[in-house]
Amino acid sequence: MTPDTVRPGPAPSLLILDDDKVFLERLGRAMEGRGYAVRTADSVAAGLAAVDVDPPAFAVIDMRLGDGNGLDVIARLHEKRPDARAVVLTGYGNIATAVTAVKLGAYDYMAKPADADEIHHALMGVTGERAPPENPMSADRVRWEHIQRVYELCNRNVSETARRLNMHRRTLQRILAKRAPR
Repeated sequence: MTPDTVRPGPAPSLLILDDDKVFLERLGRAMEGRGYAVRTADSVAAGLAAVDVDPPAFAVIDMRLGDGNGLDVIARLHEKRPDARAVVLTGYGNIATAVTAVKLGAYDYMAKPADADEIHHALMGVTGERAPPENPMSADRVRWEHIQRVYELCNRNVSETARRLNMHRRTLQRILAKRAPR
């Protein structure tokens, strides 16, 4: 068996949950081509319903969706089918959410954009296939990501965020007004 295809026999079930419909369709087709029986969902509610009806063997779940958090689907999947392998995709990567995702039952955590080969290798547990990132995040980017995460946790309240970060409110406002560093 090559790592490019799934095991022979009935196609393993795969749930793909993402609110980006174009990405959802493309990834669905690509994963079907790799031998999965794909089901798609574009909301947390639809993802939870799909897991309740027939828990899949594999799942690719976006972290942030329009109606909630993909981690709720990870937790339900782990509850219904503990042996399922789930990969969390996110455009807002940080260490705290990665740790939470793994604690809830995710097998891997990947930053967007991720291609179908990377996702397939993560689902199959192929190690050593991923090269280290060519451009790891700078210290400024890590700091910016942390500030953004705290800002979101405070429901975008600048005063509360500044208090939690022990930072002057105007300094925080200047940081929030800037684009993300590379």
